[in-house]
Amino acid sequence: MSSIATFHSTSSTSSFSFPKAVPLTELPETAQIVLSERPRLINVTHQIPFACTLIDRTGQASSTGPNGAPTLSNGVGTPTNRRASFATPRHPAASSPPLETGNTTTAFNSVNGVNGLSGNGGEIDGDCILDPRRGHSAMYSGILSLNKDYETIQIGWVGEIADQDGYIVPSKNLTEEHKQNLKDKLWDKENVVPIFLEDSRAAGHYEGYCKTVLWPLFHYLLWDEATDGRQESKNWDDYVFVNQQFADAIVEQYQPGDVVWIHDYHLLLVPHMLRQKLPGAAIGVFIHAPFPSSEIFRCLPKRVEVLNGLLGANQIGFQTYSYARHFISCCTRVNGYESTPRGVDAMGSTVWVGTFPIGIDAERVERQRKAPGVLPKMEAIRKTYKGKRIIVGRDKLDLVKGVQQKLQAFEKFLNDYPEMQGQVVMIQVTSPPLVENPKLEAKIAELVAHINGTYGSLNFTPVHHYHQHIDRDEYYALLSIADIGLITSVRDGMNTTSLEYIMCQKENKGPLILSEFTGTAGSLGGAMMVNPWDYQGVARVIYDALNLTEADKIARHSQLHKHVLAHTAQFWAKNFISELILNVGTWDQSTPTPYLDQDIIIDKYNSAKKRLLMFDYDGTLTPIRKTPGAAVPQEHMLKALTALANDPNNVVWVISGRDQKVLEEWLGEVENLGFSAEHGSFMRQPGSKKWVNLTESLDMGWKSDVIEIFTYYTERTQGSFIEHKRSSLTWHYRMADPEFGQFQAKECQNHLENAVLSKLPVEILVGKKNLEVRPTIVNKGEIVKRLMSQHPDSEFVLCAGDDKTDEDMFRALAGNGAAAQRRESLNANNRAILEPYTDELVAATAAKIAQATFQHSLEHAPLIPLSAKDNSNSHLKPPTPFSVATPQQPSTPGSVVSVGSTGSQGSFSHLANEHFSITIGHALKKTLANWHVTSPEELIRVLGILSGVADP
Repeated sequence: MSSIATFHSTSSTSSFSFPKAVPLTELPETAQIVLSERPRLINVTHQIPFACTLIDRTGQASSTGPNGAPTLSNGVGTPTNRRASFATPRHPAASSPPLETGNTTTAFNSVNGVNGLSGNGGEIDGDCILDPRRGHSAMYSGILSLNKDYETIQIGWVGEIADQDGYIVPSKNLTEEHKQNLKDKLWDKENVVPIFLEDSRAAGHYEGYCKTVLWPLFHYLLWDEATDGRQESKNWDDYVFVNQQFADAIVEQYQPGDVVWIHDYHLLLVPHMLRQKLPGAAIGVFIHAPFPSSEIFRCLPKRVEVLNGLLGANQIGFQTYSYARHFISCCTRVNGYESTPRGVDAMGSTVWVGTFPIGIDAERVERQRKAPGVLPKMEAIRKTYKGKRIIVGRDKLDLVKGVQQKLQAFEKFLNDYPEMQGQVVMIQVTSPPLVENPKLEAKIAELVAHINGTYGSLNFTPVHHYHQHIDRDEYYALLSIADIGLITSVRDGMNTTSLEYIMCQKENKGPLILSEFTGTAGSLGGAMMVNPWDYQGVARVIYDALNLTEADKIARHSQLHKHVLAHTAQFWAKNFISELILNVGTWDQSTPTPYLDQDIIIDKYNSAKKRLLMFDYDGTLTPIRKTPGAAVPQEHMLKALTALANDPNNVVWVISGRDQKVLEEWLGEVENLGFSAEHGSFMRQPGSKKWVNLTESLDMGWKSDVIEIFTYYTERTQGSFIEHKRSSLTWHYRMADPEFGQFQAKECQNHLENAVLSKLPVEILVGKKNLEVRPTIVNKGEIVKRLMSQHPDSEFVLCAGDDKTDEDMFRALAGNGAAAQRRESLNANNRAILEPYTDELVAATAAKIAQATFQHSLEHAPLIPLSAKDNSNSHLKPPTPFSVATPQQPSTPGSVVSVGSTGSQGSFSHLANEHFSITIGHALKKTLANWHVTSPEELIRVLGILSGVADP
């Protein structure tokens, strides 16, 4: 494993409230690079990997409480409820030969447990027993494998705690001594950090919101009952509360350089909560469940909050490409964020979205299927069903597992292929779900009875249904002797049973029939795919599978087996974490733009005798609106702009893409204000009413061709329209469907480039939800050059804009070399810091991660940054996965401290002597501007301070 670079300072720092991070270019000289051989990984799951049981401290059997109820000697137990894993197993369905039930609390696992995290299952630690928790074997196997390279910490809810008789212990009866003892035992055992929740909060979070709202929605099951919303509101409050408890627990354990990995839909709000307190942390989220399409997800009342919660992460992983695509679609359609080829641009950050199909611990399955107890059970099953072809299914009894569809398809098979009657049996094991569904249980029992009554006899039963947990040996025996593995889930996040079936069929090589709606379907090309709703189609595939040639079976199994061995749970975990660290560190060699320093700009403004101020309009002086006509100026903006224009030492211009009519209507009352309309096509001097057409001599014959193309796409893109200007044409699609509008814009751009740009002197400007075509010699930069030449004595120049058209202005200002000098200086600092390290990966990752953490810190910047004297309690939280501690703090979020600097203004103050080019957006936005603010409101407040209409 490559060493990971971490930074440590020789000085201590004070406590913090909301930490912020800086890029490598801003590290002080005292920062030293140290190599960390074993970084820490914090895994966060809904529940810890152990089920906890309290025992009598005296070592005696539990005593009898009031009314004969069993209880611990300290009286913490209650007979009112039993935990599912301790409940008596259900009896198998009628007419089926009995399957032995295991006496272990974790099905299909023995000494090392389902997750392998414990040395011995059912180990007694002091006054509690820690049993490996049932389920999630693939996830825990993957997490365990990371112990080789990481110091891992597991955080999760402790779950329901039982006494030694299996009775649930109410949370209120747990003493602080109980809790501390559990904490100590779990930490000593596997670095596990338990979270204790009140019973009502835990129920509202899990049974109330997760299982009643999120789980059905994620599996395409919409609610069929209307309510008054009070219970839903309470459950949401519990969901938020529990997520906050998890975030607080992570913060308490977090150390600089840690990587945080959060799992599944129980904790969707944690990433954003964590980001608020740890802006520099590397946070990954993996969703094990399916993710629905935007048309389904938009039914969720708290859809915006849930998406924003997830988008606090650096990387979000899904089981399949379709789930990832659905998530990106929800972000664009529901929250209005922009998608990129790599993920989603949201709140000033790029969140990477990827596909990471989970596998199984193939070595463990191979070892356990060869356990001594498996072969005798295989022989017993073969003897029971001698001469019969066996179809095996094993599912949880949930609506989405498709057990009902499976039985109906099997009935169709027996009906359509009568020669198979009496020759084929189905063994279906359905493990009880956490939340019982009596209606579904009754329906399954009815179907089993109907099929057996119709196609069975006194000597033959076609369907053997076992509604119970079976032990591990029986499970592997069933998978090993099966002639067909049949999985018909109607919606499934993954499906590890299919992978375990493949491993168990190494000798038999039975085919796998797999629903196309499972998460594994996209990876298992050798399986026979079916639509579980097409009963006739499933019946036909069952018949085909039973009649496959030996060569076909060998070829299919060989392909499947190779995939399972190559894509294990260990590969999944390593791949996710590796991608997370790489993506957190993606660095494009551009320098983060510092946040506008209030102290500097006020000082330079006040000391200048002549000033030139130039502003874009949309997105700069006013927020972007969905319809152009809604972007009317606000009163506080007009007040600040008027005060600036009335100052005789100021020359103030608005350089906009708007036409003359709109600028006159909205800003014409501001005296002494100069205008440039349509991206530099027209000018109106301050104090004048006359517009000068700078494009008068240009040939505008190109417009007819562009109008024809724009009209073509307008007719085919609902919500789009054409804006006609005297020197340009703009196609707007802000009101169109986000995804389709973006797709059509790319098609339109390609069409224009091929049909117009190659023949005519025009260019395309790709703006925010619009495409604009204009003459190549007309742009805002030419106006800036003209104004600079007209006012060469300006001692203070301010230019502000927000989109690509405004980069022409910044480029014109950068002609004096100031911006280039600044960026070259910063890149030189980068090279100096990284030069000693020959390991290219270490150096690149260090720089990349520093930049990404800086990006996230900007989400929480105040509207106006504090000066140095007001920031005495700030604390710099290190980039991830590196540790940075420095005594020298920047004065503001995004302001800079150069190597060796001693003042709050850092090394950039001398570059701001004349020019302030300011972009509206986040720090990592690609721009030639020297400074940034994150919103038009922040810029307007700065202008108010400069003009004297607002207090500093």
